[in-house]
Amino acid sequence: QEQDVELPLTNPELYQQIGIDPPRGVLLYGPPGTGKTMMAKAVAHHTDAAFIRVVGSEFVQKYLGEGPRMVRDVFRMAKENAPSIIFIDEIDSIATKRFDAQTGADREVQRILIELLTQMDGFDQSVHVKIIMATNRHDTLDPALLRPGRLDRKIEFPVPDRRQKRLVFQAC
Repeated sequence: QEQDVELPLTNPELYQQIGIDPPRGVLLYGPPGTGKTMMAKAVAHHTDAAFIRVVGSEFVQKYLGEGPRMVRDVFRMAKENAPSIIFIDEIDSIATKRFDAQTGADREVQRILIELLTQMDGFDQSVHVKIIMATNRHDTLDPALLRPGRLDRKIEFPVPDRRQKRLVFQAC
């Protein structure tokens, strides 16, 4: 499903001609080792877009406020280097369903998620920044992250058989 990210970056005028907004973000989900990260890298390679890869847990820092600042920095870097793709792997580490946070660490993770949602809502489509997120636990993600306008496409990556694995490696 490369067209969900690749086409808006390479031919945005196609979406303008028919009057629809291109997808902003894509969620790749499936068991570990099914090629989610490889697919994200392949899309970036085919579009010549800058590829910014972050693991969700990297946003969780020792000091209060560092995580949300890092989220802002990633989005700023993506805008400055557009066209670009922000790839957040293991998004479930910072974007699980919200609850009444009991500890300071839980509250900080929720602040990181809120900043991520704010950044996703705040950038203009014309900037040519796309977001790809990957997880193997999509059922635990916060519904606010999955709503249309944020992650418009959800693509399942089942465990590939031998033939599919060969095709994946030939494509890369």
